[in-house]
Amino acid sequence: MKYLKKILKFILGVLALPTIYLLVSLLLTAITVNKNETDLYTEKEIFLSTNGIHLDIIIPTSEIEDELINGLKMKDEKYLSFGWGDESFYLNTPTWSDLTFKNAFSAMFLKGNALIHLTKYSEKNPKWIVVSINAEQLSKLNKYILNAFKLDENGNKTILKNKGYTLNDDFYKAKGSYSILKTCNSWANSALKTSGLKSCYWTPFDFGIINKYKN
Repeated sequence: MKYLKKILKFILGVLALPTIYLLVSLLLTAITVNKNETDLYTEKEIFLSTNGIHLDIIIPTSEIEDELINGLKMKDEKYLSFGWGDESFYLNTPTWSDLTFKNAFSAMFLKGNALIHLTKYSEKNPKWIVVSINAEQLSKLNKYILNAFKLDENGNKTILKNKGYTLNDDFYKAKGSYSILKTCNSWANSALKTSGLKSCYWTPFDFGIINKYKN
């Protein structure tokens, strides 16, 4: 009986961890930072896009600084979308139907390499969420994204050849490792927060950020 009680306590403790994580995440997601900064002298636009789980930041190519755009494989696209995430998850889960427990567990709990996912667009999608931004915030955002790239010994961005899902996207080596505390969405949220844009205190979700910009 004593051992049974210990086992039950262990099981309940393990089951409680996801609940605590979820509750804390929702609480921190609800807290808005930089709430009064976004509307000050905003003369430019960037965009947010989500597939329902993963959030990307989209910047018009005309607003991307040379240091960030240099070394990116592109032609005459008008918009570039930036996402960050786990290398193994990105490459092994091109669609949500490819999601497996192994891929998810590996990304959340095993330390692996990270990638920048770059998607190129020739025109604006009306489903994108508009984010008003000023020149100073835009410059900070450019620098944040640039700093996410893992450069080679010559200071160049490193593309993974022939690994994109389509002809319009590519993967580049990135700094950091994915975890339950640093997700693709918390990376995007940090990009907005660091740039002085409205964002969550912290969030692993896409909806918390999206909801702050919906009219």
